[in-house]
Amino acid sequence: MTILPDAIRRRGPWSLPNLLTYGRILAIPALVAILFWPRDDWMRWMALAIYTLAAITDYLDGWIARAWSQQSAIGRMLDPIADKLLVAALLLMLVADGTIYGWTLWAAIVILCREILVSGLREFLAELKVSVPVSKVAKWKTTAQLFALGFLIAGPAGDKVLPGNTQLGIILLWAAAGLTIYTGWDYFNAGIRHLVEEDERMP
Repeated sequence: MTILPDAIRRRGPWSLPNLLTYGRILAIPALVAILFWPRDDWMRWMALAIYTLAAITDYLDGWIARAWSQQSAIGRMLDPIADKLLVAALLLMLVADGTIYGWTLWAAIVILCREILVSGLREFLAELKVSVPVSKVAKWKTTAQLFALGFLIAGPAGDKVLPGNTQLGIILLWAAAGLTIYTGWDYFNAGIRHLVEEDERMP
């Protein structure tokens, strides 16, 4: 083995999976800055390119961490935080530039509220040493949300290449919101059950 693979496979805060997570977090201010010029088609495509890279790193960091046994506490903490920050920042910018408007604002609100709810539940349940596994429906929600944001970031620029691009993004966002309500209730139900059991154990 050469020295390079050993360096890449190092553990700790500077492991490759964590570096990918840091990169995803750094992509957030870049995306926000670019989306301040939503009427410029080139800015839309640049934002979509950065978002696509960020989405790829979201898959890669987990896969590499498992494949190379590089799971870490900092990775487990930062990975979901990076995802939620990215989604929240993009939804806010897409609302600000008018891509998301009218009744579709409710879809964005539902998604944001669910992220806060699940984060709060996970944080509290972690104190009880209880883990809440990601369900298959939650993965479908994440996929729908991932593609919805991609289509909406392309927005009017994407409509010139794929007619109905923005509308497709809106439809997928509503689909993600519907799955969000289902998975949010699922997590909430599981969390409440553990909380009731914890209260019953208290003297």
